[in-house]
Amino acid sequence: MRVLITGATGLIGRHLVAQLLAHHQVTVLTRNAARARAILGSDITCWTTLTDQRTLDGIDAVVNLAGEPIADRRWSREQKRRLCDSRWQLTSRLAALFKASAVPPSVFISGSATGYYGDQGEAVVTEEEVPHDEFTHQLCARWEELALTAESPQTRVCLLRTGMVLAPHGGALAKMVPPFRLGLGGPFGHGRQYLPWIHLDDMVAGILYLLAHAELRGAFNMVAPYPVHNDKFAATLAEVLHRPAFVRVPAFAVRLLMGEASVLVLTGQRAIPKRLEAAGFHFRFADLEEALRNVLARR
Repeated sequence: MRVLITGATGLIGRHLVAQLLAHHQVTVLTRNAARARAILGSDITCWTTLTDQRTLDGIDAVVNLAGEPIADRRWSREQKRRLCDSRWQLTSRLAALFKASAVPPSVFISGSATGYYGDQGEAVVTEEEVPHDEFTHQLCARWEELALTAESPQTRVCLLRTGMVLAPHGGALAKMVPPFRLGLGGPFGHGRQYLPWIHLDDMVAGILYLLAHAELRGAFNMVAPYPVHNDKFAATLAEVLHRPAFVRVPAFAVRLLMGEASVLVLTGQRAIPKRLEAAGFHFRFADLEEALRNVLARR
């Protein structure tokens, strides 16, 4: 296949590209082609813009992973606009190119997040769960709506409602490890909020599974089968690092530091991968401790 990827130099994208290059042709959308080749290798084709593309004829699949990092800054009005625009505008443009194609790509795999559901407390969250209407839901819901406009008899759309991705380098875990190594780690707030997570290898394998199975479409929770409370996650990470985890970060301190974005760590979703498992996908890393040990050994 010839696969077009956006967000290819990101946490998930660079590992996905490495897997795809073994058997497929990969084109990446990037502002900086030299940087992309330095990260991903010289075997990729680079597009630096979509404005000179009239169709996606000749492309077999599109994986859309691009978007401004959601937790890097406080959610000012301007930052919320950037978060939305970075996802919505690109996805809208891609969907328009699908519709303009005589022979459109057969599959459009587009990013989303478990934040689609909002705060769900103790409820077990499958893909059918009714979401809470808050900013993370509004962001993801519109993102998904725009992706679904690419759907047609020739094109199926898969939506990746992704949890916290555990990776050797980058992502939320990279920010958590240094204080934990110093013995300064611990849960956030009351610690009973659920944290849906997934090992990077399973995330990439899941995307490849969706690419390969033409019968699959719709939303998929890209999370390991066993989400854990925040305090359990902190205790497990501390155990793997052979450190204590006594420093609980009070909710008021998190809100003071992060503002409205504090909902990302003070609330959560007990999300499970119902549709992915029902489709026959098998997770390599279903146990949190095993996943953390594997990831940290590769740092």
